[in-house]
Amino acid sequence: MNGLLVIDKPAGMTSHDVVYRLRKITGERSIGHLGTLDPMATGVLPMLLGKFTRLAQYFSSAEKSYIGTIRFGFATDTYDAEGEPAGPDRSAVLDPPLSLERIQAAAARFHGEMEQMPPSFSAKKIAGKPAYKLAREGKPVELKVATVYIASFEITALDGAEASFTMSISAGGYVRSVAHELGQDLGCGAHLSSLRRTQAGVFTLDGAHTLEELAPLTGNVEALEALCLHPRNLLPEMPSVTGDELALGRLRNGAQANLPEFSSASLVKVFAGQRELVGIAKRVAGTLFQPVVVMG
Repeated sequence: MNGLLVIDKPAGMTSHDVVYRLRKITGERSIGHLGTLDPMATGVLPMLLGKFTRLAQYFSSAEKSYIGTIRFGFATDTYDAEGEPAGPDRSAVLDPPLSLERIQAAAARFHGEMEQMPPSFSAKKIAGKPAYKLAREGKPVELKVATVYIASFEITALDGAEASFTMSISAGGYVRSVAHELGQDLGCGAHLSSLRRTQAGVFTLDGAHTLEELAPLTGNVEALEALCLHPRNLLPEMPSVTGDELALGRLRNGAQANLPEFSSASLVKVFAGQRELVGIAKRVAGTLFQPVVVMG
């Protein structure tokens, strides 16, 4: 089975757990997800299936949007609700008390390009080993500061010690780290108490499917492929072009070919007919293109 299927990930599952379940439902072994979601988090998790996994490199920079809550009064070692408290729980008696306005004022600095330290309990690799494995073993975790871009971060409501928020952040950015740093700035500690991804690039919850919704379709490849995003809507920054038989034959064999594409785009999606994605081609000059990904 080939395609891109957007899953609404449930809480309590790792992204790999979703891959495992989807393999059972679709019968397809080659599946990869676009952007890990922590087990606690829910929401948009795009999945590439079959030959479409070859396109993963072109999705890496997609901005992601979230809604969630931050609990003030104590920090955790993982920066979220699944971790161990990193100090006493003062959420019931915050002194001075937090107000919505005070939190919003402190949150204002988290905007635009900024340096961010990833959590020790993260999938970042250190000498080839995930940081969270080292942290669980009690070994030192020496991560490097990363540059991220926060397009928006708005504290929308406050209920006791828990604030609701919306955020849009660049790929590779950690919402958990923002929650942790905000708690440090306010002097009371904080952790991410809930998180739901509402959008990843062009993929939204409106086009997402739950595993429960897909389960009755197990083994029905035609029905499952009908739920996948139309191939021409993938990677909208790349124009779609339909090649003739001669051009498609050359591109499938790794040779250059002329295509009826007259924009200035450096990369294009090449189709045979309306739905069959042949691959991605790079403009050499004018209408001459070189294949860079061939679907086979």
